[in-house]
Amino acid sequence: NFFPSSSPRSTIQYILHPHRYNTVTYPSHSHLNSTATMSMMMIKSAAVAGIGAFCESKYGPSVFRSPDGLFAATPLILIGLGFFTLSHGLDVGRARSKYMELAKKDGEKEVDERYGLPNLYAQGTSKHALAFNCVQRSHQHIFENYSSVCVMGCMASLSFPIMAAISTFTYAVGRITMSKAYAAADGDASKRYSSKFAIFMWYGFLMNMCLGAASCIKIIMTAELA
Repeated sequence: NFFPSSSPRSTIQYILHPHRYNTVTYPSHSHLNSTATMSMMMIKSAAVAGIGAFCESKYGPSVFRSPDGLFAATPLILIGLGFFTLSHGLDVGRARSKYMELAKKDGEKEVDERYGLPNLYAQGTSKHALAFNCVQRSHQHIFENYSSVCVMGCMASLSFPIMAAISTFTYAVGRITMSKAYAAADGDASKRYSSKFAIFMWYGFLMNMCLGAASCIKIIMTAELA
């Protein structure tokens, strides 16, 4: 499940008003809720991206002498996110050592075999294994969409450099917030959405998708045959 839902409060209500909820739960069967949530988020993201792209095309040249020069803003944000990813990876290494020591103190068996490398995740369901696995997952989850964001953001910045930078920054804020919350979840994965900013990751991702696709279409349509 990508998106938080808390029955009887609908997932859509959470997306529209995340500040109203202090806790997050994840139902085991929420396909309908997830589909409705994704549809709502896609509509909102496409609307924001579309309006922003229109305003940028119409008013950008009058605000910035050379708006195309802002193309570098999106790669700069992505490079910064890359540094965070590297730093967070070091946090995972420290967490592995920390929870191995705690597991040994609590008398867990075969700690080195269950927690140590080359295991990506700790084996077992003890509180220390779950806590470490949340830290590991907070880092591993970054790679599930980072490459896509890089491609979509850079393509979007070719035609809409201002909006691409805004959507990529939105993604970065959500991504960093979610990873930090996930790492601090202490074994409770639902806490990854404990911050209202975590959901920004998906809004930024979807906005980049819309802007990237629109930029590709715009470039293709302006191509001329020899």
